[in-house]
Amino acid sequence: MKMKNKTQSTRVLIIGGGATGTGLARDLALRGIPCILVEKQDINAGASGGNHGLLHSGARYVASDIEAAKECRVESEILKRLAPHCIDDSGGLFVAVSGDNENYIADFPHNCSKCGISATPLDIRIAREIEPTLSDKIIAAYQVQDASIDPFRLSLENISHAQRLGCTFLKNTEVIDFHIHEGRIQATALRNPFTGEEFWIEAEQVVSASGAWAQKIGKLAGVPVGMIYSKGTLLVTPNRIASRVINRLRPATDGDILVPGGTVSILGTTSVRIESPDIAAPTVEEVDLIIDQGAAMVPVLAHSRYIRSYSGVRPLLQPASVENDRQVSRGFALIDHQEDGLDNFITITGGKLTTFRLMAEKTADLLCQKLRVPVSCKTGIEPLPATQRGKWTEPGISPRLWMEKQDPEDSLLCECEMVPASVVEKLHTSILDEGLTPDIHAIALRSRIGKGPCQGAFCSVRVAAHLYNLGKLNADEGIRQLKHFLSERWRGQQPLLWDMALAQSELLEAIHCGTFCLEQSEKEESF
Repeated sequence: MKMKNKTQSTRVLIIGGGATGTGLARDLALRGIPCILVEKQDINAGASGGNHGLLHSGARYVASDIEAAKECRVESEILKRLAPHCIDDSGGLFVAVSGDNENYIADFPHNCSKCGISATPLDIRIAREIEPTLSDKIIAAYQVQDASIDPFRLSLENISHAQRLGCTFLKNTEVIDFHIHEGRIQATALRNPFTGEEFWIEAEQVVSASGAWAQKIGKLAGVPVGMIYSKGTLLVTPNRIASRVINRLRPATDGDILVPGGTVSILGTTSVRIESPDIAAPTVEEVDLIIDQGAAMVPVLAHSRYIRSYSGVRPLLQPASVENDRQVSRGFALIDHQEDGLDNFITITGGKLTTFRLMAEKTADLLCQKLRVPVSCKTGIEPLPATQRGKWTEPGISPRLWMEKQDPEDSLLCECEMVPASVVEKLHTSILDEGLTPDIHAIALRSRIGKGPCQGAFCSVRVAAHLYNLGKLNADEGIRQLKHFLSERWRGQQPLLWDMALAQSELLEAIHCGTFCLEQSEKEESF
């Protein structure tokens, strides 16, 4: 393949901007190894942005995957110590409901003990006192060390620190080909899908940390990566229903975890086999199933309002003959494709959000071995720095700082999450400083814009108008960005359209289509 256009060079090219990819970038940067991270969309576009935000104690896997349980316990303790600003150390409960498997319930504390995981039995009365929304049909309860973690802040902090140490991050950059010669990737071809720009990166080592897209990247490189795509759908409530993580005390199944996510709660999940990670989207059937199952342990879920649904795809490595995807190990796979005849290509996939740091460490260890760089890992001992770039994803931070500031000129652009104009301006500047494009989607990803009950109905237009006023948007840029942002919001609202959500959807359509004609095709638009 003839090489053309501009070429960059680095020691390590990382493909995939999720938790593992950004964690690996930071790990390598701390070891002094130059790297470039490329992501075809933006931070956490895959499973790292489509999960519960649950920091596992490991208790969920004690009966099915002992190694994964132990890894979760150790990594959870490390992250609580080194990245506390990304974590709500809420604690958690495992609760059984009348009719659940009594043998599983009886074995639970012993299985936890074998993995070194704390599981303290609670009197049913005390369990319902500390979590009043629990069902009166609870027959057993155990207290565990679960927590919730902000996956977006986690990845943003990791890549921010890596960039300060010399890493380059390129979003909207998709791998389209590899130039392979004599068993080595000589260069990787990349393209920006928005601008059409194509260029090459020459790297001594290439790592695919692309999660559910690892098979696609492997195919481009001519190596096999066998995968199962297991879609999990989750629902978001507009309020925090429980103060702790609540798990159903039974073998993993649908709708059995409720996780506090700042000011909201996240309920899930499902496990549905799909053909491609590019087609993952929630369905009405999944929503009904999740609510029905979740309500058995927390009855209020049956009539709660839900403001959003979303799906992630678990990247599972296993022969496709497995019938139940929940039986597949949640451990990770580090594959050196030297055995496939490609000397400088590695795949890291599988695992959990909780174990991202360990996955990055093991990958970096292998890279150091290949690069002959005798430097040990530092991410297990060095705290993850808190940055200005990452803090705006935290629920409640914007209103607190806005009220402390008391600036009448600093208008609220997002009333649901109380995000003022000054935050949007700071994020626009910081995204530019990263060398990235500060569009509405990127600003929303790094803040609470569009995450409240209105799901962007009002704030999207206000943000666009404010950016126009500042001269940051020109001509039809804002209209195109609004369409992209609102289409992503719509995917998560469509399966929830009943009662107030349906009325809200009609209002959103009236605003954006009736006023701004956003339903028109590109050919119909004129500015």
